[in-house]
Amino acid sequence: MIWAARVHEHTSPRTPVLFKNSICTLEKIKVTPRLPSVLKSQKLVIGKGFRTDGMEFLAIVKRDCETCKLVEPVLAELREAYQLTLYSQDDPTFPELLGGAEDDRLLAQSWQLQIEIVPTLVRLEDGAEVARTEGWDRAEWMRVTGMANIGAGLPPFQPGCGSRTHDPGIPEKLALKFGNVTIASREIALAEDDDPAEIAFDRGWTDGMPTVSPTDLRIARMLSGTTRAPDELIGLIPPNLAECTVEKVAVNAVLAGCRPEYFPVVLAVTEAALKPEFSMHGLLATLWFSGPVVIINGPVSKRIGMNWGGNVFGQGNRANATIGRAFQLLIRNVGGGRPREIDRSVFGNPGKFSFCFPEDETDPDWVPLNVARGSVPGSSTATLFHGDGVQGIADQTSRDPESLARSLAMGLCGVTHPKLAEYSNSILAISPDHYDIFKAEGWGRVEIENALREALRRPGRDLIEGAQGVGAGIDPSRAEEMVDKFREGGLLVVRAGGRGGLFSAIIGGWTGQRRHTEVQIVSQEIGT
Repeated sequence: MIWAARVHEHTSPRTPVLFKNSICTLEKIKVTPRLPSVLKSQKLVIGKGFRTDGMEFLAIVKRDCETCKLVEPVLAELREAYQLTLYSQDDPTFPELLGGAEDDRLLAQSWQLQIEIVPTLVRLEDGAEVARTEGWDRAEWMRVTGMANIGAGLPPFQPGCGSRTHDPGIPEKLALKFGNVTIASREIALAEDDDPAEIAFDRGWTDGMPTVSPTDLRIARMLSGTTRAPDELIGLIPPNLAECTVEKVAVNAVLAGCRPEYFPVVLAVTEAALKPEFSMHGLLATLWFSGPVVIINGPVSKRIGMNWGGNVFGQGNRANATIGRAFQLLIRNVGGGRPREIDRSVFGNPGKFSFCFPEDETDPDWVPLNVARGSVPGSSTATLFHGDGVQGIADQTSRDPESLARSLAMGLCGVTHPKLAEYSNSILAISPDHYDIFKAEGWGRVEIENALREALRRPGRDLIEGAQGVGAGIDPSRAEEMVDKFREGGLLVVRAGGRGGLFSAIIGGWTGQRRHTEVQIVSQEIGT
């Protein structure tokens, strides 16, 4: 067996090879994931003997449908009066009463006609569709056919059955078969003994972990998760500033192991990261530890099964793990951002595989992060932060909110360096058990943030360069100021994590955030 492999013609000499068929493509593949509409003005080529003058009918049925069996005599009645072409999705010998039907087991006609329910009756005039009805509804069949009292003796209504075009996995296969798929990438032959996973490793398309081979079918399924066109340009991916389309994001989402329902989130993360103020190129090239940290808010996190509870920053949840990974692979495979090349981090951090989690919004009294940052309540949003690894804070003795806020602030003072202020941002993830202490006294987001801000302010004389015998510090000119640890909006307070421990967590930020006019936390609404 020989697999056809494809590679995009790109300026980078190490652009990933793209597989077609058995492994498929990382590059240009035009897929229509949704069924095309049948326009009223469209001329249809129907079965044998179809006339293009006058009023004609066609019907789509399948044997495995009780309603299709119910309307057999109605179809016979209709054929007595008009030209009727029948298509069967599963058995061309059905319906026997009419001598069988045209064979549509390949679903070509059902695809063309965008059939969702069987039976479907379509009226055509001069080859153009003018009306249709689904299932059995006598009043509707009378309207479409113009025949009075059609189906006398049958019940007035019976719902139809799902079309085979909508069986699991079938829409994507039909899109590939009948949807005018084109591939513009260069073809490479792979021998039968070549292992797709090993090829991916050998050519540097992975993050060091195995990937899912992006077959045509898998790409089509991923694209079915959005209403956006595959060739829509999202932006330019750094560092190579390569064009990034919806389709390219889909390919990397497949590689990462995403499900189609995650895809709108991956798209939103990508759009957020490509905003100039996020400075993705700078974050990629930094010597610091940082990488993108993704925080998801809104109903989408529950809908796709994300984890905001125990082990929230760890392994075990597919959505959390693969959404962040998809973007990291996109940066690598499309943008060319590879470690020890343009990615210059001295240490890196494990979150550069993937760092994505949702906020715990189970308490209706809590103001979610996205709402605090200006999003409409109830909306779904991806917020991107330039973050390092996780630092725990253990406080099992504070029992009042004032004490706990001061305790958490002590931990936050160490972000980047205890003597550096307004130098980076931070995330504070408050656990449910710590949050209970705040909530018991009526504290919400505003009260917690205000208390933290006050507890984090320190005399400049303690922070200036050379103070306390330490060279690091802020400018000596600020010795007489009271200095905030973080700039306004630079501390993101979220709720996350499991119960059973009076712990919270800090995710420190990038030192590049000291240039706060150029480097900002960004958010993007998650669409469809």
